[in-house]
Amino acid sequence: MADPLAPWVVLSLAPVAPERVHGWFAGLDRLDLRFPAERTPDAVAAAIGEADIVLSDWSSALRVGPAEVERAERLVFVMSAAVGLDSLDLPILTGAGVVVANTAGLNAPSVAEWCLGAAFAVARSLAWVDREVRAGGWPQLELPERGSTELAGRRVGVVGLGAVGSRVAALFGGIGCEVRYWTRHPRPAADTAGATWTELDDLLTGTDVLVVNLALTDETRGLIDARRLGLLPRGAIVVDASRGGIVDLDALVEHIEAGRLRGAALDVFAVEPLPMDAAVRRSDRILLSSHAAATTAEATGRIFALVRSNVARAIAGEPLESVVNGLGPRVARRVVAA
Repeated sequence: MADPLAPWVVLSLAPVAPERVHGWFAGLDRLDLRFPAERTPDAVAAAIGEADIVLSDWSSALRVGPAEVERAERLVFVMSAAVGLDSLDLPILTGAGVVVANTAGLNAPSVAEWCLGAAFAVARSLAWVDREVRAGGWPQLELPERGSTELAGRRVGVVGLGAVGSRVAALFGGIGCEVRYWTRHPRPAADTAGATWTELDDLLTGTDVLVVNLALTDETRGLIDARRLGLLPRGAIVVDASRGGIVDLDALVEHIEAGRLRGAALDVFAVEPLPMDAAVRRSDRILLSSHAAATTAEATGRIFALVRSNVARAIAGEPLESVVNGLGPRVARRVVAA
């Protein structure tokens, strides 16, 4: 029989240095932190068999899918230090009885503020002006020709009204925008921050600033495709801080380069880091960010406080927070035959 006082093996797939992970859990007892020998699927498969708990990879480079779960006989809990779960095969984990939790809502204020700030930056060409001034130019008179506009009074379409989307709606509404939203199911009025539900295609045809705040699923992959981008009015702005793969970026570039759309702000991409030959790099009307909308001191503090707390709760047999797959909320170690 397994020793009930033996340390719990926690396998970290987080895309950060091991010393940082040790810092998150400093002072916790009965914890054996481990890391794959390399950041490869084979190395994960080799290490996961001894893991009781896995910290998932929010960069999605390392996945926990059928092959990994088949080897993970001891695994009882996967903790995601992110909202998105696209690096995890949730049905497979659930079927194996593995509890999965995330940090939904904890980065919402930071991401929503990024969306508003990025929309301002595109509307006023702030990054372009900065580059011109640093190069010795003074593009005061060029801005009207390039196009510089206020956001107040603009029609904003929010796609996805979860923790981030509802804050986005409130922020844009607070500066005087007319805000509408789309989700598969309309939300109660008390949860919409004053935004009005609209069918997706109708939302797009009447949107000056489109803000995408969806999780990446089979249903949302490619949702904002070339046809739907073509529904946006001339001069519209696209802001995406959700997950790469929802917006067709090649089509987006074509619309911007053709002069149909004013520009875009992108924090997420289907391949990260962004390849050097990515089409979005061509246009100076596209503000590029490094999947960093949630990267503030405040959001990071909230997220890793929950990661630490949930691992401590798992070890202590206490209820876990933010479980997303309907299991638990308590976990118990598995006894595996030698």
